[in-house]
Amino acid sequence: MIVVFGSLNVDLIMRVARLPRPGETVINGHYFLVPGGKGANQALAAARAADGAVPVVMAGCVGADDWGGVATSLLAEAGVDLSAMRHGARPTGCATICVDAAGENAIAVASGANMEAMADQVDDRWFGPETWLMLQMEVPAQENWRLVERAKRRGARVLLNLAPAAKVPLDVLDAIDVLIVNEIEARMLVDAPPEAAVRDLSRRHGLTCIATLGAAGALAATPERAWTVAALPVDVVDTTGAGDAFVGALAAALATGRPLPAALTWASVGAALSCAVAGTQSSFAEAGAIANRLSDLPPPIWVDRRHRGGPRRC
Repeated sequence: MIVVFGSLNVDLIMRVARLPRPGETVINGHYFLVPGGKGANQALAAARAADGAVPVVMAGCVGADDWGGVATSLLAEAGVDLSAMRHGARPTGCATICVDAAGENAIAVASGANMEAMADQVDDRWFGPETWLMLQMEVPAQENWRLVERAKRRGARVLLNLAPAAKVPLDVLDAIDVLIVNEIEARMLVDAPPEAAVRDLSRRHGLTCIATLGAAGALAATPERAWTVAALPVDVVDTTGAGDAFVGALAAALATGRPLPAALTWASVGAALSCAVAGTQSSFAEAGAIANRLSDLPPPIWVDRRHRGGPRRC
C-alpha cells in the first residue's frame, strides 16, 4: 500500500512565449484549469505507474467549493482511495503556472485548505511493513513529522520529497527511509554539489537519498553505494510535474518490490514521459507506457568510489 499525505490544488496553467520578468506582463490567449498539488500529483503518478498492483490512499484537505471536486477528479478516476480526505474552512489550494515555449515553468501557489491538513486523517490501520508513506512539504510540517513517528512505530517505510525546500529535524531524517531532493533542496541540507550531498545525507542518517537533476537524470546513494541514472531523451513539451512523476513512479516501483536500481530506471522513464505531454496530472504515464520504454534507457551506473574497477552498470 502507498499512503500519500499532502497537498491538492487546482492549477491555472498559461502557455506563454517566454516567462515574464519582474514587473512585466506577457499576453497569452489560452489557459487551462486542471487538478494539481504535489500530494495529489504524486498519488496519481504512483497509481498509474503501479497499475493496480498496490492500493494508493490520498489524505489531504480541500475547500468546500467547486474547485475541491476538480482537485480530486483524476484521483477518483484512477481508483485512488479518497476516504481520508476532508473539507476545510479555507478555499481549495490554487497554483498559477506559466509555461514557456521551451517547456520551462514559473509557479506561484496559494496554499488555502492545504494548511488545514492533519495527520489524524490517516488511520493507523494503514501502517504496516508493506506500507510506504509518501510526504512532501506543501502541508504543515509538524503534521508530516507526526505521521513519520506513527508510521515508523508500526513498521511502515517513509519517503519524503523535500519540496518545496524546508528544514527537517535531525530525528526525522534519522527515521525516514528515502529522501528525494532536487539540487536546490539538497544544498539547503548540505552545502555541497549533489553527489557529495546525497552521499553525506545517506551516510549520516542511514537512508537512501536521491537527487533529481532534470535532463541530467538523477543521483542516488545508500550508506554503502551510489548510482547515477540518465534521463530518457524525449521531445520536451512541458516540464511541469516531472519531479512529481519521478517520485510517484519510484514509490510505485519500490512498493511493488523492485530493487533500487530498477526503481530508479522506472522513475526516470516515468518522469521523462511526463515531459513529452502538456499538462501535469494529464501527463503522468501508465505502467504499460513506462514498461515499453525501459529498454531505451541504459541501466543505472554504480559509482561507488570504493569499487576499484571503476563505475559499472547494474
